[in-house]
Amino acid sequence: MVAATALAAFFLSACGGKDEPVVPPTPAATAPNAPAPPVVEQGKTYSTTTGMKYTVFKVGTGKRPRSFDRVRVHYHGTLQDGTVFDSSVRRGQPSEFPLNGVIPGWTEGVQLMQEGAKYRFVIPHYLAYGLEGKPGSIPPKATLTFDIELIEVLP
Repeated sequence: MVAATALAAFFLSACGGKDEPVVPPTPAATAPNAPAPPVVEQGKTYSTTTGMKYTVFKVGTGKRPRSFDRVRVHYHGTLQDGTVFDSSVRRGQPSEFPLNGVIPGWTEGVQLMQEGAKYRFVIPHYLAYGLEGKPGSIPPKATLTFDIELIEVLP
């Protein structure tokens, strides 16, 4: 847990330039027993303290993941211009990820969901791939949009 927190802090500090905000992870993103986020309503848009925005398409009723859990999700990722850079939906196969092994925006955001939920996350570059981007698919300083359906928190 400490190593994951240190890696997240390193990533965030490495992404921030002199004029870039460096936002520490929220307690929900790092604490294994963090209190549940506030109740959300379908169709509403919310903001986190780190600057990420999310819209609730479907409220879930199942288990809520913690920062160190593995999850099974369907997702669709786009750049601000609508270019799709990755999509399990297009591949027709859900993906599995450890929440402490993905971009900080995913780690923070997916923990807000419950199994069965579907949210849209608008993730600022400093919670995504930072100033450098991901060569070949994500440009520098890119804000990313992900539609994520949390299918299952894996054992």
